[in-house]
Amino acid sequence: MRFDVLTIFPELFAPHLTHGVTRRAFESRQVDVRLWPLRDFAEDNYRRVDDRTYGGGPGMVMLAEPLEKALAAVKADRGEAAPAVIHFTPTGARIDQSRVQALAAGPGAILLCGRYEGIDQRVLDRHVTLELSLGDFVLSGGELPALALLDAVARLQDGVLGDAKSHQQDSFSDGLLDCPHYSRPEVLPDGREVPAVLLSGHHADIRRWRREQSLALTAARRPDLIAAARAAGLLSKADEAFLAKSRQNP
Repeated sequence: MRFDVLTIFPELFAPHLTHGVTRRAFESRQVDVRLWPLRDFAEDNYRRVDDRTYGGGPGMVMLAEPLEKALAAVKADRGEAAPAVIHFTPTGARIDQSRVQALAAGPGAILLCGRYEGIDQRVLDRHVTLELSLGDFVLSGGELPALALLDAVARLQDGVLGDAKSHQQDSFSDGLLDCPHYSRPEVLPDGREVPAVLLSGHHADIRRWRREQSLALTAARRPDLIAAARAAGLLSKADEAFLAKSRQNP
Protein backbone atom coordinates (compact mmCIF):
# COMPACT_ATOMS: atom_id res chain seq x y z
CA MET A 1 0.00 0.00 0.00
CA ARG A 2 1.08 3.58 -0.55
CA PHE A 3 0.65 6.68 1.58
CA ASP A 4 1.53 10.09 0.16
CA VAL A 5 2.00 12.73 2.86
CA LEU A 6 1.50 16.41 2.05
CA THR A 7 3.23 18.47 4.74
CA ILE A 8 5.33 21.59 5.29
CA PHE A 9 7.47 19.62 7.77
CA PRO A 10 8.64 16.43 5.98
CA GLU A 11 11.65 16.24 8.32
CA LEU A 12 9.34 15.23 11.16
CA PHE A 13 8.66 11.87 9.51
CA ALA A 14 12.14 10.46 8.87
CA PRO A 15 12.99 9.44 12.48
CA HIS A 16 9.70 7.61 12.86
CA LEU A 17 10.04 5.70 9.60
CA THR A 18 13.55 4.39 10.31
CA HIS A 19 13.37 3.32 13.97
CA GLY A 20 11.48 0.75 15.98
CA VAL A 21 9.83 -2.49 14.94
CA THR A 22 7.48 -0.81 12.44
CA ARG A 23 10.45 0.29 10.32
CA ARG A 24 10.28 -3.19 8.76
CA ALA A 25 7.04 -2.25 7.07
CA PHE A 26 8.48 1.00 5.72
CA GLU A 27 11.86 -0.44 4.64
CA SER A 28 10.18 -3.33 2.81
CA ARG A 29 7.68 -0.92 1.21
CA GLN A 30 4.79 -2.94 2.56
CA VAL A 31 3.77 0.52 3.67
CA ASP A 32 5.27 2.80 1.04
CA VAL A 33 5.44 6.34 2.47
CA ARG A 34 6.25 9.22 0.14
CA LEU A 35 6.71 12.74 1.44
CA TRP A 36 5.64 15.80 -0.55
CA PRO A 37 6.94 19.12 0.86
CA LEU A 38 4.16 21.64 0.27
CA ARG A 39 6.56 24.58 -0.05
CA ASP A 40 7.85 23.01 -3.28
CA PHE A 41 4.49 23.91 -4.80
CA ALA A 42 4.40 27.53 -3.62
CA GLU A 43 4.29 30.18 -6.33
CA ASP A 44 6.30 33.06 -4.87
CA ASN A 45 9.96 33.50 -3.98
CA TYR A 46 9.21 33.14 -0.27
CA ARG A 47 7.64 29.70 -0.81
CA ARG A 48 4.60 30.92 1.09
CA VAL A 49 1.82 28.42 1.76
CA ASP A 50 -0.38 30.50 4.09
CA ASP A 51 -2.03 33.92 4.29
CA ARG A 52 -4.49 35.94 6.38
CA THR A 53 -8.04 34.67 6.69
CA TYR A 54 -10.87 36.43 4.90
CA GLY A 55 -13.30 38.01 7.32
CA GLY A 56 -10.58 38.81 9.82
CA GLY A 57 -9.55 36.99 12.94
CA PRO A 58 -6.39 35.45 14.38
CA GLY A 59 -4.14 32.97 12.65
CA MET A 60 -3.28 32.12 9.07
CA VAL A 61 -4.94 29.80 6.58
CA MET A 62 -3.14 27.40 4.24
CA LEU A 63 -3.50 28.62 0.67
CA ALA A 64 -5.54 26.71 -1.88
CA GLU A 65 -3.22 26.98 -4.87
CA PRO A 66 -0.12 25.23 -3.51
CA LEU A 67 -2.35 22.47 -2.14
CA GLU A 68 -4.18 22.08 -5.45
CA LYS A 69 -0.87 21.75 -7.30
CA ALA A 70 0.50 19.27 -4.77
CA LEU A 71 -2.61 17.11 -4.89
CA ALA A 72 -2.59 17.12 -8.69
CA ALA A 73 1.06 16.03 -8.71
CA VAL A 74 0.43 13.22 -6.23
CA LYS A 75 -2.61 11.93 -8.07
CA ALA A 76 -0.74 11.97 -11.37
CA ASP A 77 2.17 10.10 -9.81
CA ARG A 78 -0.11 7.49 -8.24
CA GLY A 79 -1.98 6.95 -11.49
CA GLU A 80 -5.25 6.26 -9.70
CA ALA A 81 -8.59 7.67 -10.74
CA ALA A 82 -9.65 8.72 -7.25
CA PRO A 83 -7.28 7.90 -4.38
CA ALA A 84 -8.66 8.50 -0.91
CA VAL A 85 -7.61 11.82 0.62
CA ILE A 86 -7.50 11.94 4.42
CA HIS A 87 -7.42 15.27 6.25
CA PHE A 88 -6.49 15.41 9.93
CA THR A 89 -8.65 17.84 11.91
CA PRO A 90 -10.25 18.05 15.38
CA THR A 91 -13.63 17.99 13.63
CA GLY A 92 -12.95 14.58 12.07
CA ALA A 93 -14.05 11.12 13.15
CA ARG A 94 -11.92 9.63 15.89
CA ILE A 95 -9.33 7.11 14.74
CA ASP A 96 -10.04 3.66 16.18
CA GLN A 97 -8.72 0.16 15.66
CA SER A 98 -11.47 -0.90 13.27
CA ARG A 99 -10.68 2.03 10.99
CA VAL A 100 -6.96 1.25 11.21
CA GLN A 101 -7.63 -2.38 10.28
CA ALA A 102 -9.66 -1.28 7.25
CA LEU A 103 -6.89 1.05 6.07
CA ALA A 104 -4.26 -1.64 6.71
CA ALA A 105 -6.09 -3.93 4.29
CA GLY A 106 -6.49 -1.28 1.59
CA PRO A 107 -4.38 0.45 -1.07
CA GLY A 108 -3.37 3.42 1.10
CA ALA A 109 -4.29 7.08 0.77
CA ILE A 110 -3.11 10.66 0.47
CA LEU A 111 -2.57 12.19 3.92
CA LEU A 112 -3.18 15.93 4.07
CA CYS A 113 -1.45 17.56 7.06
CA GLY A 114 -2.81 21.00 7.80
CA ARG A 115 -1.24 23.73 9.94
CA TYR A 116 -2.13 27.13 11.34
CA GLU A 117 -5.87 27.88 11.56
CA GLY A 118 -6.60 25.28 8.91
CA ILE A 119 -6.87 24.74 5.17
CA ASP A 120 -8.86 26.75 2.65
CA GLN A 121 -12.28 25.07 2.74
CA ARG A 122 -12.51 24.96 -1.05
CA VAL A 123 -9.65 22.44 -1.11
CA LEU A 124 -11.32 20.29 1.51
CA ASP A 125 -14.68 20.40 -0.26
CA ARG A 126 -13.17 19.34 -3.56
CA HIS A 127 -10.67 16.69 -2.56
CA VAL A 128 -11.08 15.25 0.93
CA THR A 129 -12.89 11.94 1.27
CA LEU A 130 -12.31 11.34 4.99
CA GLU A 131 -11.53 13.55 7.98
CA LEU A 132 -9.89 11.97 11.03
CA SER A 133 -8.90 13.06 14.54
CA LEU A 134 -6.85 11.61 17.39
CA GLY A 135 -9.36 12.85 19.94
CA ASP A 136 -11.11 15.83 21.45
CA PHE A 137 -8.10 18.12 21.65
CA VAL A 138 -6.22 20.44 19.30
CA LEU A 139 -2.73 19.87 17.90
CA SER A 140 -0.48 22.27 16.01
CA GLY A 141 -0.80 20.30 12.80
CA GLY A 142 -1.69 17.07 11.09
CA GLU A 143 1.77 15.49 11.22
CA LEU A 144 1.35 13.76 14.59
CA PRO A 145 -2.00 12.17 13.65
CA ALA A 146 -0.51 11.09 10.32
CA LEU A 147 2.44 9.47 12.09
CA ALA A 148 0.12 7.75 14.55
CA LEU A 149 -1.98 6.37 11.71
CA LEU A 150 1.07 5.17 9.75
CA ASP A 151 2.47 3.42 12.83
CA ALA A 152 -0.85 1.74 13.60
CA VAL A 153 -1.23 0.54 10.00
CA ALA A 154 2.39 -0.62 9.73
CA ARG A 155 2.27 -2.88 12.79
CA LEU A 156 -0.63 -4.82 11.27
CA GLN A 157 1.35 -5.85 8.19
CA ASP A 158 2.55 -9.45 7.87
CA GLY A 159 5.98 -10.08 9.33
CA VAL A 160 6.36 -6.68 11.00
CA LEU A 161 5.90 -7.82 14.58
CA GLY A 162 8.09 -10.60 15.97
CA ASP A 163 5.02 -12.69 16.81
CA ALA A 164 2.23 -12.67 14.25
CA LYS A 165 -0.32 -13.00 17.05
CA SER A 166 0.87 -9.90 18.92
CA HIS A 167 -1.51 -7.42 17.34
CA GLN A 168 -4.42 -9.85 17.74
CA GLN A 169 -4.10 -9.42 21.51
CA ASP A 170 -3.82 -5.64 21.46
CA SER A 171 -6.36 -3.35 23.04
CA PHE A 172 -9.45 -2.86 20.85
CA SER A 173 -8.62 -5.80 18.53
CA ASP A 174 -11.47 -7.80 20.07
CA GLY A 175 -13.42 -4.75 21.16
CA LEU A 176 -11.92 -4.64 24.68
CA LEU A 177 -8.89 -3.16 26.42
CA ASP A 178 -5.84 -5.40 26.77
CA CYS A 179 -5.07 -7.26 29.99
CA PRO A 180 -2.03 -6.50 32.22
CA HIS A 181 1.32 -8.10 31.34
CA TYR A 182 4.26 -9.21 33.50
CA SER A 183 7.87 -10.33 33.03
CA ARG A 184 10.91 -11.28 35.13
CA PRO A 185 11.66 -11.30 38.00
CA GLU A 186 8.79 -13.22 39.58
CA VAL A 187 9.14 -11.15 42.77
CA LEU A 188 10.36 -7.54 42.94
CA PRO A 189 12.60 -6.41 45.83
CA ASP A 190 9.62 -4.82 47.57
CA GLY A 191 7.69 -8.10 47.50
CA ARG A 192 5.29 -7.48 44.61
CA GLU A 193 4.70 -10.77 42.79
CA VAL A 194 3.57 -11.91 39.37
CA PRO A 195 0.03 -13.34 39.61
CA ALA A 196 0.31 -17.03 40.40
CA VAL A 197 -1.94 -18.14 37.55
CA LEU A 198 0.60 -16.86 35.00
CA LEU A 199 3.22 -19.18 36.48
CA SER A 200 0.92 -22.20 36.67
CA GLY A 201 1.41 -23.55 33.16
CA HIS A 202 -2.37 -24.13 32.85
CA HIS A 203 -3.06 -22.46 29.52
CA ALA A 204 -6.85 -22.56 29.81
CA ASP A 205 -6.68 -20.90 33.23
CA ILE A 206 -4.27 -18.28 31.90
CA ARG A 207 -6.53 -17.50 28.93
CA ARG A 208 -9.53 -17.13 31.23
CA TRP A 209 -7.59 -14.93 33.69
CA ARG A 210 -6.46 -12.65 30.88
CA ARG A 211 -9.98 -12.44 29.51
CA GLU A 212 -11.40 -11.55 32.91
CA GLN A 213 -8.71 -8.95 33.50
CA SER A 214 -9.51 -7.45 30.12
CA LEU A 215 -13.23 -7.40 30.91
CA ALA A 216 -12.66 -5.85 34.34
CA LEU A 217 -10.36 -3.13 33.01
CA THR A 218 -12.70 -2.30 30.13
CA ALA A 219 -15.75 -2.17 32.39
CA ALA A 220 -13.95 0.18 34.78
CA ARG A 221 -12.38 2.52 32.24
CA ARG A 222 -14.41 2.21 29.03
CA PRO A 223 -17.93 0.91 29.76
CA ASP A 224 -18.91 2.14 26.31
CA LEU A 225 -16.72 -0.60 24.83
CA ILE A 226 -18.48 -3.23 26.94
CA ALA A 227 -21.82 -2.02 25.62
CA ALA A 228 -20.54 -2.09 22.04
CA ALA A 229 -19.07 -5.58 22.46
CA ARG A 230 -22.34 -6.79 23.92
CA ALA A 231 -24.34 -5.31 21.04
CA ALA A 232 -21.98 -6.96 18.54
CA GLY A 233 -22.34 -10.36 20.21
CA LEU A 234 -18.67 -10.52 21.27
CA LEU A 235 -19.34 -11.42 24.91
CA SER A 236 -19.81 -15.07 25.90
CA LYS A 237 -22.03 -16.38 28.68
CA ALA A 238 -18.91 -16.75 30.82
CA ASP A 239 -18.01 -13.12 30.11
CA GLU A 240 -21.46 -11.93 31.12
CA ALA A 241 -21.38 -14.05 34.28
CA PHE A 242 -18.03 -12.55 35.26
CA LEU A 243 -19.28 -9.01 34.65
CA ALA A 244 -22.42 -9.65 36.67
CA LYS A 245 -20.37 -11.04 39.55
CA SER A 246 -18.01 -8.04 39.35
CA ARG A 247 -20.94 -5.64 39.67
CA GLN A 248 -22.17 -7.46 42.74
CA ASN A 249 -18.70 -7.52 44.33
CA PRO A 250 -16.96 -4.31 43.23
